[in-house]
Formats: sequence, C-alpha cells, structure tokens
Amino acid sequence: MTHDLLTSLRPLLTAEACAEAHATGAEPGDLEQAVWLRLLERLDAQGPPTDPQGWLRRAVRSESRRTRRTHRLERPYVAEPVDDTERTPEQLALAAARRRALRDAVRRLPGRCPRLMEAFLSPKDLTYREIAGELGISQGSLGPERSRCLSCLRRLLAPVVAAHGVRG
Repeated sequence: MTHDLLTSLRPLLTAEACAEAHATGAEPGDLEQAVWLRLLERLDAQGPPTDPQGWLRRAVRSESRRTRRTHRLERPYVAEPVDDTERTPEQLALAAARRRALRDAVRRLPGRCPRLMEAFLSPKDLTYREIAGELGISQGSLGPERSRCLSCLRRLLAPVVAAHGVRG
C-alpha cells in the first residue's frame, strides 16, 4: 500500500517541485526531499492522507513558502573582505591561519563529511549537481547531509572559537 502510494505520487511531486522551486530559487530535489520526509512522517503518525494528490500539492506549496521565508531571512556570513588589496600582512596571516584551522577541522569530520565539505569549500564554486556527481550521492540528499556535516564542524570548532571571544 505505502509503496504503491509513493510510486504513484512520484511524477506529480517531481512536476510540482520543479514548478515551485523555480519561483522560490530552491533546488527542486531539496523541495522534493522535504515533501517526501513530511509524507513519511505523516504516514507513520496518521496514516495515508484521504486525498493524496491534494495533500501533496498543498505540502509542496507549504514547503515552498517555508523555503522562501527562510531564504529571505538568511544573510550571508562574511568574516573577511573579498578585496585583499588593502589588507595588512598581519591580516593576511591571520586569514591564512583561520583557513588552515578550518581545513584541519574539516579533515577530522566523520564519515563522508570531509569530502562533502571540501567540495563545498572548493575554489571551483561547484553547483549541487556537480558536487552530487563528484561524490556519487543524490542531489536531494546534499542539503541534509551538508547540515549534518556543518553541525559536526560547529561542535569541533566550538572550543576554538569560544576561546577567542570575550564572554560574559
């Protein structure tokens, strides 16, 4: 029953996610994965929806709105200026030390996180599709995998970062 439901909804979900992702600026695979997760959680808790196609369309639009809100609220974190022409030798040395510390921490991550984070840190500025192809994993799983790896990286770097700041 569940397998048949998932199989029958796949083409509709792909089409809806592609249509909505374009408007939100999100990756269709990320949107699909979020909806699949929501559906599986619902199946586990409440059983299948009475109108699966309608439920799926509403879930895609809801995830799309959530993505749009999140995207609007996120701000890029820029710690160092992009233009190196006006930086002192001390600033350049400190920036190089921070990059080395980050790379060292990335190499200490568990599982496939080091390869994934190195791909994201690559100067080639790879797309999700290119990273997924390089690592041999699905494009839709990159976002959740990246989140898990960043969480591990934060835990690794927390003692280092906390030691530098004034607290209290």
